[in-house]
Amino acid sequence: MEPERLSRLLDEHAASLVLYARQWCSAPEDVVQEAFIKLAAQRPPPDNLAGWLYRVVRNGALTAARAERRRHRHEKTVARQTATWFVAGESAKLDAEIAAAALQSLPLEQRETLVAHLWGGLTFEQIGELTGVSSSTAHRRYLAGLSALRERLGVSCPNHPKE
Repeated sequence: MEPERLSRLLDEHAASLVLYARQWCSAPEDVVQEAFIKLAAQRPPPDNLAGWLYRVVRNGALTAARAERRRHRHEKTVARQTATWFVAGESAKLDAEIAAAALQSLPLEQRETLVAHLWGGLTFEQIGELTGVSSSTAHRRYLAGLSALRERLGVSCPNHPKE
């Protein structure tokens, strides 16, 4: 199909196709884009272009919706099986659920650095490479995250002064 014709069809139908796909899935733009890619590859192009596009978008949106539901089901299953971040010992003064919620409430950069260092055993240099920052920035994020956790949990730590 000629690029001009494809461009004209995109201008004429894309918005309504996105609206149509939105009934079934959360990424309707992706579904519509895929439909136009399929249309560009059709040899010869379908006789009823609009009808063909709506059919392909509908099928794609239904497939995407099924994939989303499957992914959510798998994520819930894995979340139930995943060990908690904090395991309360006999003498634990912290509630594991409260500590996990406090960790979850941190900004992503701090949380990512804390988890990578404390539970992943990564050095600040490795964390810096992973996140695209310097090792000193990774260290500052770590200290800020620890400080924020202490504050949220009401915990003082004499061996690690607040910085």
